[in-house]
Formats: sequence, C-alpha cells, structure tokens
Amino acid sequence: MSLSTGRALSRVTAPELAVFVSGVASMGLEILAGRIIAPQFGSSIYTWGSIIGVFLAALSLGYHYGGKRAARRASVERLSWILLGTAAYVALLIFANDVLLAAGSAFPLPSRFASLPAVTLLFGPPTYLLGFISPYAAELSATEGVGEASGRVYALGTIGSIVGVFGTTFGLIPAFGIETIGFIFGLLLVGTAVSITLPSMDQRSLFATAGVALLLVASLGSGAVGVSTGGQVVHQTQTPYQELEVADLGDTRTLYLDGQRHSAMDLRDPDRHVFGYTRYFHMPYLFAEDPDEIDRVLFVGGGGFTGPKRFVSEYDATVDVVEIDPEVIRTAKEHFGVEESDQLNIHNADGRRFLQETDKTYDLIVLDAYKKDKVPFQLTTVEFMQLTSDRLSADGMLFANIISAPTGPASEFYRAEYKTMEQVYPQVYGFQTAGPGVVQNIEVVATKDPDPVTQSQLQTRNRERDIGIDLENEVKNYRRDKPTDDVPILRDDYAPVDSLLDPMVGQRYVIQQAPSENETVG
Repeated sequence: MSLSTGRALSRVTAPELAVFVSGVASMGLEILAGRIIAPQFGSSIYTWGSIIGVFLAALSLGYHYGGKRAARRASVERLSWILLGTAAYVALLIFANDVLLAAGSAFPLPSRFASLPAVTLLFGPPTYLLGFISPYAAELSATEGVGEASGRVYALGTIGSIVGVFGTTFGLIPAFGIETIGFIFGLLLVGTAVSITLPSMDQRSLFATAGVALLLVASLGSGAVGVSTGGQVVHQTQTPYQELEVADLGDTRTLYLDGQRHSAMDLRDPDRHVFGYTRYFHMPYLFAEDPDEIDRVLFVGGGGFTGPKRFVSEYDATVDVVEIDPEVIRTAKEHFGVEESDQLNIHNADGRRFLQETDKTYDLIVLDAYKKDKVPFQLTTVEFMQLTSDRLSADGMLFANIISAPTGPASEFYRAEYKTMEQVYPQVYGFQTAGPGVVQNIEVVATKDPDPVTQSQLQTRNRERDIGIDLENEVKNYRRDKPTDDVPILRDDYAPVDSLLDPMVGQRYVIQQAPSENETVG
C-alpha cells in the first residue's frame, strides 16, 4: 500500500464509513437473497432478475428520497439510526423469512413473476433504508466541491459492494448458514452505528442499539432446532452452489438440495432403490446387445450416489462420477456410505469440462445433473450432446434423468431435450415414471445404434437376462417419437432453458417410491 493511499484511508470519516458498510451489506444481502428465495421459487434467470431489479429499485428510491432530505436532515446520528433500522429488519428476516416468503407467495401472478412480491417484501425495506446513506454522507462530506464529494461516496460505496459480493460468495456462504450470515450483517450494521456515534452516543441511542443487538441474538437463537418437514435433520449447510440438507424419516435418509428431494437411501439396505425413477438407471443393460460389454460408466452428477453405489455392487464395471459441488461429495461419503475404490472414482469438477478434458472412453454416460428449477444449460445443448457422443464407445449409450412432464404445457423442456438429442443420436427413447401430465422424472435413453429396439425386445431381454433387477413394469412405460415441432433445438448460443422450465413453476413434483421387496432376479 502506498503512503498516499494509506493517508487517504486514514481520513475516512464517520459518514464515509457508513457508506462503505452500506455497500457491503446491500450487495451481501443481494447474494444471500438468492439462497433464501431459491427453495420456494427456484434460482432461474427470472428469480435472479427479480432480485437484482428489486435491489436496484429500492436503492434508487432510497437515493432519491435521501437526496431530497439530505440538506435538512443529514447528520451522523441519523445515519446511525438508519443503520440500526436496517439491522432490525435483518433480524426480522432471520426470525420470519419463512412467514414472509409464504406471504409473498400468495399473489396470483404468472410463474415467471411469482418471486417479485416475496423479494420486495423481504429485501425492499432494508435496501431502501441503505439507499439513504450515500446522499446523507455526501451532504456531510468534508470534501470541497459537490463532484469530489459525490465521487468519493460512489467510490467507497462501490468498494464496499465489491467486498460484500466477494466476501459473501466466497467466504460466508460456503462457511455458514443463512441465519448466521444474516446475523453477521446485522452485527456489522450495529457495530458501525456504534462506531460512528462514539464517544457522544446519547442514552436513547444506547438503548436502541442494545435493543437491536438483543433482537439479533434472539432471532438467531430462534432458528431451526434440528427438525424439518423431511424428518430429523442430520446435516445442513450452505454450499457454493445450493442449500443442502440431510434428513432422516423412519428408515429413509433423504438428501434435499434447495428444499427439493434429490436422493434417498434405505438405512437398513443402503443399495436398495428408494425412489422408483432410479430403477430406470439399469435400462441401458437391456438396450445393449451384450450387457457384459458395459465396462466403463460415467455419472455426471452425484447427489446421494444411488446409481453409482448400486452399479458398483451389481456389475463388474468401473464407475466414474463427476460432481461439481464438493460439499455434495463430502456429504455422500459421510452420510450415504460412499467409498472410493478401484471400481468407484469420484471427480470434483464441472461435467462438461471433465468430458472436454478427459481422454477416457465410456460405454455408458448417465446424465443426472438436472433439477426441477435449475438446469445448467451448458449440459443440455447439441454441442454437449455431441461431446457425450465423442466420449462414448461405438456402441455406447447416453442416459438422461430429466425432470419435466411427458405431455401438456409442462413438457416443453423434456420435448426440447428429446429433439436436441435426436440431432446427435440415431435412436432416442423416453420412459415416464409417474402419471401423464404431472411433473416427474422422465428417463431418456439415446443410442448410437441406428436400429431401433422395440418394447417387445426389451421385455424379452428383461426375462432372459439377469441384470440384478426386474424392469418388467418399467419397460411398459416405453415411449417413442415425441411431438417436437413447437420446441427449439437447444444450442450453446440459444438455449432458453429457463423459459422451457417456466410452465413447471408451482406444479407438484411427483416422485414414485420404489417397491420394498427384494428386487433381484432369481
């Protein structure tokens, strides 16, 4: 740090400190908003657009009214009251974010705008208050000249925003839960309010500061006590990518990602398929001319590792798993009995980048990285499908676990993905796992073999082959030739995944339970 820079920093006044902290808090809360809103509304481009728009609108209103009042009302004491008021609302967010989310969800809006009321209710008021700080600080600035004062305030506020973005993204969210992060921001605001008024804090300010601090502590202490709708919470954390929770209900352990069931394990029989759709992972062993030639398998997406664990125990195949979230991998090892071995290799990486960089060839690639409301578009396009084909052997297959509806308006994503796969693979087959028209897991098998495999052939092979599981009922859901004229081919330069997922917002996601009886074929 240069001498001149050090002198400049040493001359930061109380109002300027408030500006810096307001930048940290506003952008930190904006990043945190995505984590609070996602379990209810997803994390699509519409959700993030609503978050960014509400924060900008609230700040703009704060700047406007703060600027109009600054000449008459600006003082260090009022800055401290604004900071305390914001901290008090943050305490309310910690204590009642579920109630506020429910209230914001009650408005009958089109699905793509559904998150707007909730974002406004939760984050509009504190962001509006923070908007007052910059014009007040500019009015109180000791710098000569309006332009220089404004420039200094903008610079300090922007630097604070940068600290808030990077600190929350790379520091706080990977390390703490939502309530703790909110508490940290509240404590930062209270601490700043105290520091800019000392040593002349009056009795009223002292009582207000103590009251808000107690409110923050009380709100933090009123958080979750280890029980969720999914049962007894075993593990809960914020990862760099999502909210993660593991909960036990009876003998079933379930992995929740952003509030949605993602994987489950029977604690008495860890290799049993709990969710019915995971049984379809074995379908490629019926499509293959010789199932014994499926020697190398790649799973893109780990979750609770239901498929990889079963494949390792059932087949003489080497299984690679690529999972982008390191916390998902740690959770699978600690809570779902996953152990790496010569047969099971786990890679912490992005699925597309892994395929681009690997020199391995696979006989089967299982694409299991989609969620109901959050799909990495780079794993849906023609270019990605071509990449999977390039990494498959001559008789290799792609299996994709898609969440969509088989028919109706909510089927757009499934049908677009089906159409996209048809651009690369000669034969594509679909299997619905629940009733018609409902949002569910739809399993898609794409093969390089130009000759189609009929439903009758699959039933015959199911009776004749011992693949460790009886898929007679699953084969009955065989579907071909989906209507795709009204949906686009997904490409790297145009993949409107969020628009295709939009009709599913608000619809119930149906996951059928697998039968509990012995599944192996005798």
